[in-house]
Amino acid sequence: MSRRTLAVVSAGLSQPSSTRLLADQLAAATGDELAGRGEQVDVHHIDLREHAHDVVNHLLTGFPSESLRAILDTVTGADGLIAVTPIFNASYNGLFKSFFDLIEAEALVDRPVLIAATGGTARHSLALEHTLRPLFAYLHAVVVPTAVFAAPEDWSGGAAEGALRARIERSAAELAEQVHRRPPSTGPADPFALTTNFEDLLGRRDT
Repeated sequence: MSRRTLAVVSAGLSQPSSTRLLADQLAAATGDELAGRGEQVDVHHIDLREHAHDVVNHLLTGFPSESLRAILDTVTGADGLIAVTPIFNASYNGLFKSFFDLIEAEALVDRPVLIAATGGTARHSLALEHTLRPLFAYLHAVVVPTAVFAAPEDWSGGAAEGALRARIERSAAELAEQVHRRPPSTGPADPFALTTNFEDLLGRRDT
């Protein structure tokens, strides 16, 4: 039995947040699917609302705070990622985009990702395909086929019902399978690690 890490990024701005609620249910369903495959799971929830000032400061200065560095390492070092955003004006919100602008270009290569969103109307569901999926495709992540959108009418007493529950379970199974078939993550890449030897850096090698 191996141990897996799951990073769950939620960009909801309100408290309580339907975006965080959806993220929690996706994380729980994915955890159950991984457990059913014999995996132990550590789930790390990241509410971007709590780190908004650090995100903006990093964009302005180029240097992350200690707490933001830890969060970036959690995301880039996880075996799988769940990314959930509210939809504003037919796209992800600014906080969500700003956070993922801080991710190094190669940090999510081949990383399984489940994308999800909430919005005030089901018409916003298309934003998953024309904004979120291209974002993670650019980062060379592996986005699972089933994206999940939740409109207000999909919730019943704070619980996902009907078609929403079915999509949560299907997408969770897809993410769990992608995570399960890969070797466990060794953590975030070391930005100072040498990728070649000293002789190659000098452009010569003794023969």
